[in-house]
Amino acid sequence: MNIKVSETATEQLVIAPELKLKKQPSILRIKNLNVFAGNHHILKNINLEIPKNRITVLLGPSGCGKTTLLKSMNKLTDLYKELKVSGQIYIEKDDILNTNKNIPNIRQKMGLLSQKPYPLPVSIYKNVAYGIKLKGVRDKKLIDYNVEKKLKEVGLWDEVKDRLHLSPESLSIGQQQRLCLARGLAVKPHFILADEPTSALDPVSSKIIENLFRELKKHYTIILVTHVLRQAQRLADNVVFMNYGEIIEQGNPEKVFKYPRSSQMKEYMVEGN
Repeated sequence: MNIKVSETATEQLVIAPELKLKKQPSILRIKNLNVFAGNHHILKNINLEIPKNRITVLLGPSGCGKTTLLKSMNKLTDLYKELKVSGQIYIEKDDILNTNKNIPNIRQKMGLLSQKPYPLPVSIYKNVAYGIKLKGVRDKKLIDYNVEKKLKEVGLWDEVKDRLHLSPESLSIGQQQRLCLARGLAVKPHFILADEPTSALDPVSSKIIENLFRELKKHYTIILVTHVLRQAQRLADNVVFMNYGEIIEQGNPEKVFKYPRSSQMKEYMVEGN
């Protein structure tokens, strides 16, 4: 039996994904963000809202501005004198780009995870304790408790509890990345900013990090930079596709991935698969 589907019904099938996810409140809002390096326009009129306790994926080809956008969110762009930044970035009600508030306190709201792990040249224990002490904790028992808590939070405690006072060099690169994540969580951030955090890892270690992010989003807002389409499809609750410093498409990943509107996104989907 042939069943005819009306145009209206087809349209309902197309727009249905937009209705499936409950809209989350925005914890970070970006308005008219522009970044220049000399005459080079790196980020062009970026307008973006980041939902709370979700994984927002910044997706796009290398050199499209994803990492610069991530660095803008914790004012790391201030460290580069050649960069000129304008616009607003609101964390709740505070515009962090135009404020006299304590910059280290702003950065402590952002746990940063880089492409390659960079543990401090001290013991495994002291790596995590460093973040705890930044919050003013000095009591040894409380530090011990929190070191264990954060290492458990990243699934590393059972693997390192008998060698806490050894160098991080004794760990695999995947374990080092989780140690750096634990150190970042120790300062009690609101956000986890992850810049290609699995690019240097083997598939098993990458899967561990991805599973951690799925758990951690219950307590943190995660912003993940990646150029790997399949990773974005696995993890994104909210996706932002960028190209040449502009946001091309953004929103519900089911909508963006299944029904891309732009030729750039369609081409990226074909090449990524």
